[in-house]
Amino acid sequence: MATAINGASSLIFIMCLLLLGSGGLSESVPGVYVFGDSLVDVGNNNYLALSLAKADFIHNGVDFPTGKATGRFSNGKNAADFLAEKVGLPLAPPYLSLVSKSKKLSSTNATVTGVNFASGGAGIFNGTDELYRQSIPLTKQVGYYSLVHDQLVQQLGSDGAQAHLSKSLFLVVIGSNDLFGYFNKDSKVSKQYTPQQYVDLMASTLKGLLKRLYELGGRKFAVAGVGVIGCCPAQRKQNTTGECKVEANYWSTKYNDKLKALLNELKSESLALHYSYFDTYDVMNGLIHHPETYGITEIKSACCGLGNLKADIPCIPVSTYCSNRKNHLFWDLYHPTEYTASIFAQNLYSGSSQVTTPMNVEQLVNV
Repeated sequence: MATAINGASSLIFIMCLLLLGSGGLSESVPGVYVFGDSLVDVGNNNYLALSLAKADFIHNGVDFPTGKATGRFSNGKNAADFLAEKVGLPLAPPYLSLVSKSKKLSSTNATVTGVNFASGGAGIFNGTDELYRQSIPLTKQVGYYSLVHDQLVQQLGSDGAQAHLSKSLFLVVIGSNDLFGYFNKDSKVSKQYTPQQYVDLMASTLKGLLKRLYELGGRKFAVAGVGVIGCCPAQRKQNTTGECKVEANYWSTKYNDKLKALLNELKSESLALHYSYFDTYDVMNGLIHHPETYGITEIKSACCGLGNLKADIPCIPVSTYCSNRKNHLFWDLYHPTEYTASIFAQNLYSGSSQVTTPMNVEQLVNV
């Protein structure tokens, strides 16, 4: 009986892939695989017993279709969700929701249209999450993806899995926590490296991990640069004037320069690789300096929280939240509102060459 069930499951899995590849849910993109931090976490941290970085309580999710918290650090959907919808796919499930207590993948069909490996507090480096006790660093996320890759190979054969993955989209949104960690007043790494050495190491480490994803079938990468991190409420409140932290922003731009260079290097080394770099910093900077263009009226204070800029106490059940989330740039002391995330996703998907290099995702999926 078990053999028959497993065989039926495998057959359904393969039929789903064939359907997707022949014009089912998405003709161009059969799957989206997401790597990153809390900006694109869809609930992985809910499964981490020790993590302090969780969004599994009200008021998070107040604008999500279910009206309930899902583990997203948002009042609703995040950028990864909007991007999946743009390419005609369902929202990718958190990887840890597919894993049984024995730490083995317990679902086969759920990996067809993609998996989200992102984790709040995660960084390019292991140990970036010290402040939050536990997260899934990028190295471990790539390790988890390798298990999904092996499952696809087992189900489809090597050629079938490669055909599926070569058309899939690999979204990578990470780096903010590494920079936050460096500029934290109790930072250990700032005593080990100069800022330039640190961003160089961030870039070289990320390059190695992206190469690993390429070796495991990834061919189309959407990679987001770091935003204007010195302007989030948590950073602004450290200035008596409420202004942005200039140093954090400066080194964000320097890291982004290194990120663009490494993507160009990867392309020259691997001609089958294609990518879209999204200039999060530029788009976010535009929102800060010209918020009226998008109907945003509050760029400094969080929507959900308490105290100065609603950033002294984070968005937790005792906090209050604004009634009109669409006029706020930030949902909480670090994360954008659902509305802001939708603006990011729209620009990533169909933005001009000013904010997407060398192409946007709409062009990428048709390469």
